[in-house]
Amino acid sequence: QWMDRDSAMCTQMGGEGVPFIGMSPYTNRKHIFANLGDGTYFHSGTLAIRAAVASKVNITYKILYNDAVAMTGGQHVDGELPVYRVAQQVMAEGVNKAWILTENLDAYTDRSLIPAAVQILHRDYLDQVMKECQKTEGATVIIYDQTCAAEKRRRRKRGQYPDPAKRVFINKSVCEGCGDCSVQSNCVAVQPTETEYGRKRKINQSMCNKDFSCLKGFCPSFVTVLNGEPKKTKAESAEDIFANIPDANVPPLEHAYNIMVTGIGGTGVLTVGALLGMAAHLEGKRCRNLDMTGLAQKGGEVLSHVRLSNTPDDLRTGHIITGGADLLLACDIVSAVGKTSYETLSADRTKAVVNTNNTPVADFVINNSINFHDAQVRETLFKVLRDDGRNFVPATEYAQTLMGDEIATNIFVVGFAWQKGLIPLSRESIERAIELNGVAIADNKKAFNYGRLAAHDPGKVEAMVQTVKGDIAEEEFAVTLEGIIEKRKKYLSDYQNDALAKRYEALVRRVQKAEQSIAANSDSLAIAAAKFYHKLLAYKDEYEVARLYSDGNFKREIEAQFSGNYTLKFNLAPPMLGGIDPATGRPKKREFGPWMLGAFGILAKFKGLRGTPLDVFGYTAERKMERDLIKEYEKDVDYILAHLKPENLAVAIEILCIPDVIKGYGPVKHENAITAQKLRTDLMDKFDNPETLRRAA
Repeated sequence: QWMDRDSAMCTQMGGEGVPFIGMSPYTNRKHIFANLGDGTYFHSGTLAIRAAVASKVNITYKILYNDAVAMTGGQHVDGELPVYRVAQQVMAEGVNKAWILTENLDAYTDRSLIPAAVQILHRDYLDQVMKECQKTEGATVIIYDQTCAAEKRRRRKRGQYPDPAKRVFINKSVCEGCGDCSVQSNCVAVQPTETEYGRKRKINQSMCNKDFSCLKGFCPSFVTVLNGEPKKTKAESAEDIFANIPDANVPPLEHAYNIMVTGIGGTGVLTVGALLGMAAHLEGKRCRNLDMTGLAQKGGEVLSHVRLSNTPDDLRTGHIITGGADLLLACDIVSAVGKTSYETLSADRTKAVVNTNNTPVADFVINNSINFHDAQVRETLFKVLRDDGRNFVPATEYAQTLMGDEIATNIFVVGFAWQKGLIPLSRESIERAIELNGVAIADNKKAFNYGRLAAHDPGKVEAMVQTVKGDIAEEEFAVTLEGIIEKRKKYLSDYQNDALAKRYEALVRRVQKAEQSIAANSDSLAIAAAKFYHKLLAYKDEYEVARLYSDGNFKREIEAQFSGNYTLKFNLAPPMLGGIDPATGRPKKREFGPWMLGAFGILAKFKGLRGTPLDVFGYTAERKMERDLIKEYEKDVDYILAHLKPENLAVAIEILCIPDVIKGYGPVKHENAITAQKLRTDLMDKFDNPETLRRAA
């Protein structure tokens, strides 16, 4: 309802699609789609379908068979409602056509109980089937059979659902940051990672539900890792380290003590509140919890108000009043400044442990250029926390590196807070509560104690983290014009040769000189040219993709993240093999075995053929477009420098940043290039008419 799905007419359960019955005679819209979950269908949705059939409106019901009542906690749908029975029921109600779309066609080898008129296809055909529905008169139904992603993760933790020995890794050097993988998967596990060459993508292994639809993104950066597990610390025995941590001074519980726990749905925020409540119960203390989840199971904000006291008279409500929080446990820094949480904080009262690693909000899925405002968020928190009680720690990074799973983050934060003397409960009672919870007991205890260690000896934890990371050094970004030029000159020399690097620098220096002639202290135009002329020159053709896989960096990053006797497979769409995927209409992607690494090494050696008559890849439409974009950019620079004035400098900077829009590969890049051309036309007009801009302002 709140995403970019053009959703409208949200109604009560059982009324899905019914408003259109009354509206249809008075609108030009001939057809709509209505969404139903399997729980709602069983509850009352069949009546809505019956009404739609009777009224003869053109409507398609998309029934999501996700095997759980996901809206309210993942409960089992009441009654037995297998997919075949849903198919039987909707056909019996009189719908004109019905389809079953599934991620697992093998589950439908026996279709004896499924009506013959119901077609069974892979879920990749959803778009095609929806288009057919729009052309079909009357009521139609799509039954989309796919278990809820949150339930998959939950059941796998408990050994109740198959867990494929398969993971996905993104080679960030090859990634263009176009976001097509997010478009195809709509998955919050595809997350941003900032690099010297812009925002790229990574897979959050802890959040990944192993749906693998991100592999459909048209990009050669996706690697499948078979039988690999996230790497964990190789440092000395954790138990020996923990034994040397002194116990904290637990504060006395003299009055109601209020803890605000904030975080992201699906990461265990409510578990933190439950553990603290149980620990209080074990000590004979009182606790009231107020959990606020809403739609947070989809990756949104979760809050848990935890109130502790020795007497029930102090806990007449579970809600923490405005300015009433004694402790903020910010398992996610963004959720900590949400309105509900923020109102409970007080600069005179509230101490905090804040996880500085930002979990991308769900909006990132639909806006890959979203600004996370990290500095502003931290500054906002500084103003409403006690000067002597601010604790900022990269909890997610530590949990992921030391435990191999980000899900340990929240318990890590609890351990850190306890060791700082911020939780008025004993260590023994918290650890006993972890045992009684009965889920990943050993790992949760270890996460709790790693948090304690980080509070007691942060240097020790940092050293352990660096041990795991090995020789993968943190990337230092160039921030000055000279630094940007030098890094990209080296890149272009490796990409092609020194001549290309000199060509690059010559243009940037021309821009620098022209800019300083009209604005002596400005270098923004030159920086724009330095970044984005490089991007156009270093287009990622087959030779470059091969080089970025075989230069050693990819191997080091894989070895730093995974352990075990794993096998790599590469997901590519080589133009020489051709073929169109019938489900997507795009060039067909194929999976290639580990031998491809050797092939990459050989192909990379032929980069000298790039742009010559012997370049077999250079004759494709995509390569021709990339070379044309370089020429166009160079002409634009010439034009801009010839007409540059102080009043059109800002627009000139925007024009030279246009290549940042042209991301991706194949059809994705082509679409983005069209968008960029429209933007260029508009900005060139503004550049030529700065007076119009001034009047508009």
